[in-house]
Amino acid sequence: MQTMDILELSASCEVLIDRVAATGERIWITRNGQPIADLHSVGATRPKSPFGLLKGSVEVLGDIISPIDLEWDANGSSGAIPPTLS
Repeated sequence: MQTMDILELSASCEVLIDRVAATGERIWITRNGQPIADLHSVGATRPKSPFGLLKGSVEVLGDIISPIDLEWDANGSSGAIPPTLS
């Protein structure tokens, strides 16, 4: 992230605003070395959607659609005590 003194900003404000809008870059505006403002594109503040975040990071091995030949009790009425987490 680039920093710029407020005196430099006033000399080239329009050019910087166009650059930030085009690239999405953020610029911190400082006064006497202390940050006082953050110049960034309006589109840059929008949070990313969680949909598609893991795209390409999961690999499916085998057939996950076809039924398997395994009997199980979906209601849990077999009388077995489920294991507890310790």
